[in-house]
Amino acid sequence: MKYLYLLLLAGLTACTTGQEPEKDVIGQSGNGAEWWKEIIVYQIYPRSFQDTDADGVGDLQGIINRLDYIKSLGVSAVWLNPIYSSPNDDSGYDVSDYRDIMADFGTMADFDRMLAGMHERDIKLIMDIVVNHSSDEHPWFQASRSSRDSPYRDYYHWWPAEKGTPPHRYSLFDAEGNAWKYDSTTNAYYLHYFAEGQPDLKWENPELRQEVYDIMKFWAEKGVDGFRLDAFQFAAKDTTYPEFPDDLDENFIQYYAMQDGLHNYLREMHAEVFSRYDVMSVAEGAGRNFREAHELVDADRNELNMAYAFDGVDVPKYGGYELTAMKEVFSRWDSAFAEEGWLSIFLSNHDQARMVSRWGDDRPEFRDPSAKLLNTFLLSMRGTPYAYYGDELGMTNIDFDEIEDYQDIAAINGYKKAQSEGRDMEQFLKELNFTSRDNGRTPMQWSDSTYAGFSTVAPWLPVNDNYRTTNVQAEEDDPASVLNHFRRMTALRNSNKVLVYGDYELLLPDHEQVYAYRRTLGDERLLVLLNFSSEKVAIDWPVGGDAGAVLINNYDALTTEAGQVELLPWQAVVYELAAGQGG
Repeated sequence: MKYLYLLLLAGLTACTTGQEPEKDVIGQSGNGAEWWKEIIVYQIYPRSFQDTDADGVGDLQGIINRLDYIKSLGVSAVWLNPIYSSPNDDSGYDVSDYRDIMADFGTMADFDRMLAGMHERDIKLIMDIVVNHSSDEHPWFQASRSSRDSPYRDYYHWWPAEKGTPPHRYSLFDAEGNAWKYDSTTNAYYLHYFAEGQPDLKWENPELRQEVYDIMKFWAEKGVDGFRLDAFQFAAKDTTYPEFPDDLDENFIQYYAMQDGLHNYLREMHAEVFSRYDVMSVAEGAGRNFREAHELVDADRNELNMAYAFDGVDVPKYGGYELTAMKEVFSRWDSAFAEEGWLSIFLSNHDQARMVSRWGDDRPEFRDPSAKLLNTFLLSMRGTPYAYYGDELGMTNIDFDEIEDYQDIAAINGYKKAQSEGRDMEQFLKELNFTSRDNGRTPMQWSDSTYAGFSTVAPWLPVNDNYRTTNVQAEEDDPASVLNHFRRMTALRNSNKVLVYGDYELLLPDHEQVYAYRRTLGDERLLVLLNFSSEKVAIDWPVGGDAGAVLINNYDALTTEAGQVELLPWQAVVYELAAGQGG
C-alpha cells in the first residue's frame, strides 16, 4: 500500500544456521555477494493476472497455468500482492484472516501447488504481509471493539470519547482526511492511517507482535521465500498521541513515519523470523533521510538489508517531468548506498500508473521503443530490479472519463475530498486519469481474444482497448517486440555481474534528453546510453576511446561517426567497453 507520499524500503535478510555464510567480496565498494541482490523480481497483482473460473477475477490457478511464461521472462522471483481472506475494502490490503486464502483466489491447496510449481522452476515467492493494520472484520478487531475489557482491546489504538476529541491524525484514504473513527459500541475512537476499514494495529503491545511473528513463521514453514511488509514504517506510534498540525497531507512521512520503537520491532522480527528461515523481507518505508535509511538497512543493524527510494518513482507528475531531475534522484540514492546497504530499482507497481505512460511516450509510434528503453534502464542499474506484470509488454494507462469508472478506494475517496475542498473537479479528473492506481491494475493482456484472454467474462476492471495489438500472443513470435527485448535484457543482466554489483557513474549529468552512465566491475565496463525523448539526439562519444561492442540496441540501426552517436527517439544502447577503455 502506498499513496503519493510513501517511500518504499525493501529489506532482504538471508537465513543462517548459527554461523554467517562466507560472502564473496564482489563489488567495487566491497559489498558482498548475496542471492537476493542478484534476483530479478516480477510483481503480480493476482486479481488481474489470469482468471480460470470465469468470475472476472484472477486466481491462483491462473498463476499456476502461466508459470512457464513467467519462467521464460528470465525472472527469478515473484512478488505476489495479498491473497489472504479480506472484505476487499482496499484490494486485499485489509486482511481478515492471515492464515487463509481469499475465496476469489482459490484455496490453500491451490497455494501449495503454486508454490511447488514455482520452486520446481527455481522461482522464489515473496508474499505481502499487511501488519501495520488489519481489516475491521478481523476477529482481533471484532473482539477489540466489543468491550473495553476485551483481552484484544490493546491490539488496536483506542481513544475514549469521554476524553474529548482525539488529537488530529491525517488519514491517507479517508474522504475527510480524519484518521480517528468513532465507534459507538464502546463510545470510543479507533485509529486508521488508511481507510476506516483498516484499523491500525498496536505494535507497542508485545502480545500483538508475537501474533504477527507466528503468522510469518506459518508461511515460512510452508516454504515462502520472502515477505513484503506493507506500510511498515508507520507501525510505531507515540501512544501519548501528541498534537500534530492539521494540514499534513504533503508532509505525512515527516510526522507519521519512523516513530520511536520501530527499530526495536524490526530487530525483534529479525531475531524471531528472518534469522531462522531462508527468507527475504521487503518493507515499505525508507525513512525520512539517508541516515534513517541506513539505520534500517545496514548489515550490522540486524533489521533489513535493502533500501528502495520512492523519490525516483515520484518524479513524473501530470504534465511531464525533467530528465535531469530523474538523473539527480537515482544518482543521489545510488551514491548514498555505494559503500553500505543495497538498493532496489523499480519504475512501477500496483500503486502507480503504468510505466510507459508516466516515464515514456505511450503514443503508438513511440510506445514500443520507450517501453524497451525503460526496461533497459530498469535492468541495467545497480540494485535489485522489480518489474511489474505487463511492463514486459509495454502495457499503458487506461482512459477513464468519470469517477464511476474507478474501483480504487484512494481514487474514490480522493474525489470526495477534492469535492469537499472546492477544487476544480475537471482538472482533478484529468490528473487522476494520469496517476490513478487503477491504471496499473487492468487485466493482463494475453491475446487479442475477448477480454484479452484474461477471462471469458467481463473482468473486475476493464481491459485496455489496446489489448488487440499489445498482448503476449502478438509479441511472442516477434523478435522485435517489447516482450522479447525484455527477455534479452534479463539474459544480459543474469550473465553479467557488472550489471548487479558494478559501480555506477553518471555521465552527461546536465543533458536534458540523454541519460548516460557507465557500470564498472574490475576490468568489466559497460556503457548505457538512453535517449529519453521523442526526437533524434546526437551526442559526442561520452567516454575515452572508440565505441565498443553493442550488447543491446532497441532499434536495428545505430549511427556513429566522427566521434558522435546519433540516437533515435527513445533509443537504448548498451555497449561493452574494452578493458581500461574510458577508465
